[in-house]
Amino acid sequence: MRILGIDPGSRVTGYGVIEVLGRDVKYIDSGCIRTGGGALPERLKKIYLSVREITEHYKPQEMAVEQVFMGRNADSALKLGQARASAICAVFDHDIEVFEYAARQIKQALVGKGSADKTQVQHMVKILLKLQGNPQMDASDALAVALCHFHTDQTRQSTDRALA
Repeated sequence: MRILGIDPGSRVTGYGVIEVLGRDVKYIDSGCIRTGGGALPERLKKIYLSVREITEHYKPQEMAVEQVFMGRNADSALKLGQARASAICAVFDHDIEVFEYAARQIKQALVGKGSADKTQVQHMVKILLKLQGNPQMDASDALAVALCHFHTDQTRQSTDRALA
């Protein structure tokens, strides 16, 4: 099974693809969708088309995406939500199930504490996926979302077996 992780952003959206092989996970690809500084509708279109292309190429069965964090700037949160929606809409034609995770939940799953910084998350992504170097920060965050989903799903399956 393949999982597409998305770290949404209106200017840079990270993506990461991993493959689940039983209890093991394998790195497939990651990168950043850079939308530039144009008008927001054009940037959203680029996210949509890029995620759609990634989906058609790697054929993931599931998508994990980071939830929007509401900080001090409501305008930024709205733009982030629209970028997120563009990425989610891009997988509709492929019947891919979408899962959402809060930033603290992702950090907890990878580092063991919800207040971990981006460098700690990046380091754990590198270790867990046995990468030679650090992926780009936004790509690393997207891989972290995918890994969080993998770990959450593994825990759910173990719990289901124990209760059966």
